[in-house]
Amino acid sequence: MKKIGILGGISAASTLHYYERLHAVFFRENKHYYYPEIVIDSLNFQYFTDLENQNRMDEYRQYILSGLNNLQKAGAEFAIMAANSPHSVLADIIDAAPLPILSIVDAVGQRAQKSGLKKLLLTGIAYTMQGTFYHSGLKKYGIEVLVPSKEEQETIDQIIFSELVINRVTDVSKRKFLKTISSYPVDGVILGCTELPQLVSQADTGICLLNSLEIHCEETLKYACAAE
Repeated sequence: MKKIGILGGISAASTLHYYERLHAVFFRENKHYYYPEIVIDSLNFQYFTDLENQNRMDEYRQYILSGLNNLQKAGAEFAIMAANSPHSVLADIIDAAPLPILSIVDAVGQRAQKSGLKKLLLTGIAYTMQGTFYHSGLKKYGIEVLVPSKEEQETIDQIIFSELVINRVTDVSKRKFLKTISSYPVDGVILGCTELPQLVSQADTGICLLNSLEIHCEETLKYACAAE
């Protein structure tokens, strides 16, 4: 199996859930404990977020590449970025990256296409919802992407940064989120922040939820375990 590199810390909560889900999904599929080896490089969450919010994109790309270089030096054979937002610059850094990167956007797009979904609501941090990387990334799969209103984006962003990144979940925030996603005529909703699965699950709604973290983990294991 290929050694997995996780570019984490963005946030710590997300990284912990990635590590747990990779092992849980592997055991679910294989029923043994010969897990793939994993190395993690944990970035500074506040610094990373400041770079996003202040649009310091050259510094942002270089910080991501420095983490990927650390993973390669630690023996990783490919990498995943344990968050949605850094995929906004994946196309810019892919050629300079020292090892292959498995895209969360492609993983979600392939799953949505396989499920016959055509129109999706993107939820996540404001940076992700206001970006274009999901729109352009899913266009090649024949999928249209919508985003919540500006006010709803602010509410979701606040829930993520004030609660979910520190593993805090409240019923009030869950109700707000479910009310938002129920008001759009879409085939499904992208949980486009890897902390959002803490807040809601498929059991909470009849709307199809695309759990980007779970989907990314499943595709990561397929790649890691694929025959050479």
